[in-house]
Amino acid sequence: MMKPLIIITGPTAAGKTDLSVRLARTIGGEIISADSMQVYRHMDIGSAKITQEEKKGVPHYLIDVLNPDEEFNVAVFQKMAKDAVNTIYSHGNIPIVTGGTGFYIQALLYDIDFTETGEDSSIREELELLRREKGGEYLHEILCGIDPVSAREIHPNNQKRVIRAIEYFRQTGEMISEHNRREREKSSPYDFLYYTINMDRSVLYQRIDQRADLMMEQGLVHEVKRLKEMGCTRNMVSMQGLGYKEILDYLQGDCTLEEAVYILKRDTRHFAKRQITWFKREREVRDLYLPDFDYDLDRVLDKIVQDTKEITGLEK
Repeated sequence: MMKPLIIITGPTAAGKTDLSVRLARTIGGEIISADSMQVYRHMDIGSAKITQEEKKGVPHYLIDVLNPDEEFNVAVFQKMAKDAVNTIYSHGNIPIVTGGTGFYIQALLYDIDFTETGEDSSIREELELLRREKGGEYLHEILCGIDPVSAREIHPNNQKRVIRAIEYFRQTGEMISEHNRREREKSSPYDFLYYTINMDRSVLYQRIDQRADLMMEQGLVHEVKRLKEMGCTRNMVSMQGLGYKEILDYLQGDCTLEEAVYILKRDTRHFAKRQITWFKREREVRDLYLPDFDYDLDRVLDKIVQDTKEITGLEK
């Protein structure tokens, strides 16, 4: 019999954290973070990391488990998340995956194969050199020529995935988008409920702007300054996250603080739009459109609890 798994996702600033904690406390769940930034220690404000108080006693996994200079990608997430799922099942509880990184969620949900195509790193090294010499846009143009589907899905700034897609093509002769398409068609080993939180775009964008202002009030500049003093640089995966790269540019004199905050808000809105597009494409997603619930999270929670009975037989 397949075991239950619940996913609470949606664009940044949609309210996933609060809802997931309420749900966990109601149904006996434990939470796995599907966030590419909250995994890092010392990166609290810019990642909008959940606080101990906000956890309300609910166990959380994949938060504060890596240092900023350590590698974190979808394959690492998948392994850590599967371990966390098994731990939660051993407690007799339900795993609740919460976060906005759609590819990570997909990797766990459908057990996507990330087996490396070989030990030879020469192609990757060659592409890294090309990136340093000619820039990321040049590599993205190469990807456009060999795998236009991946080029549309991967942002030019996400150089790690751009390089991986080109490398995969050169190693196998197959587009990585085709490989990913086959993997997406796999059935899930879980009996899952997949929710995405949504709302009017104007309300979401207002929440994003307010969150950015709050981060500044909480001391985002000081946090990034401290990371810089620790030796964190722009080429680290951790420092390419929203909030960190913009403030780092300010600290390095590349822009004013006002410009950095403007770029942060603008790029976060763009990121949220891409997240919404991603989740619309996913299979078997249940849309939680908050205006239908008058933005009342108690009503949203009741809806999820009722659905949960389908896969667990849980009685409220």
